[in-house]
Amino acid sequence: MNQETKIFSQTLGDQLGKFIQRIEALEEEKAGIMAALKEVFQEAKGEGVDIRALKELLKLRKLEQLDLQEQQSTLKQYLSAVGMSAN
Repeated sequence: MNQETKIFSQTLGDQLGKFIQRIEALEEEKAGIMAALKEVFQEAKGEGVDIRALKELLKLRKLEQLDLQEQQSTLKQYLSAVGMSAN
């Protein structure tokens, strides 16, 4: 291996090592956040909250207002079409 190849390999290795360290740190944070979320959902469940409904509510809150209205309108039309009219 010539000198240029060694330098390139070392530089690439350093660069990859830094990326790996950052990714691993973020993965650890992610695991901690996921554990905290699980704990909150368990607490809500213990208080009698329907977790599926709570997750749906969280999903809907992320939507833009217009998108939410369109989705609700479409759902009402579909419910009506299959005889499950929402009153």
